[in-house]
Amino acid sequence: MASVHKDVLVEVDAARAWSMLRDLGGAAALFAGVLKDSRLEGDVRTVTFANGATVRERIVDIDEDRRRVAYAVVGGAFTHHNASMQIVTEGAHACRFVWTTDLLPDSLVERVAPLMEAGCEALKRNLEQQIAPSRR
Repeated sequence: MASVHKDVLVEVDAARAWSMLRDLGGAAALFAGVLKDSRLEGDVRTVTFANGATVRERIVDIDEDRRRVAYAVVGGAFTHHNASMQIVTEGAHACRFVWTTDLLPDSLVERVAPLMEAGCEALKRNLEQQIAPSRR
């Protein structure tokens, strides 16, 4: 089984970042540039990527104390997929976004890792651009 780990330091407070990540139906705004649409129906979130690909994600857990969302892609090319996204406090005005994905077949890492990297960059950019003006 392959695992992909990504993280990025974000210059916004953890509570604000968590409120955005916690808004499961708002993923398209948080990951704008990588996602163009997201919608939540029950415990399944459907996301549409900028390239037109659509993925269904079953929400497995929302851990308010750990500021962590766990999900699994259902259907498609994966024989196994589970992932978690977490916000970790890094001081009064910063946090770390941590994203881990375990998947099969291993060959899909070549597709998933660049999307996760782009997702981290989009989250950082979108959160910091949204928050930064209010600090000025």
